[in-house]
Amino acid sequence: MKASIIPHVNSRKLVREGQEIYDTKLKTMLEPGHTGEVVAIDVISGDYFIGNTLPEAAEKAKAQYPERLFYFAKIGYPVMHRRR
Repeated sequence: MKASIIPHVNSRKLVREGQEIYDTKLKTMLEPGHTGEVVAIDVISGDYFIGNTLPEAAEKAKAQYPERLFYFAKIGYPVMHRRR
């Protein structure tokens, strides 16, 4: 069985680049029709995948790019999850 190796990723860079893609390219396009849904963004290609839930968006993204990590955002909301 082949082991999957994910290279070290700078999480701050991933978040910064993902948020920039969302704010500059996707926000105005997605918010009118997808508020409350989740978007997974591949910061390398700029491709994005929408799901009703985080697992659904992740599954779609991983089907296209199985070895990559993604930035997730809840469309139309300032944060994905809140800690209580």
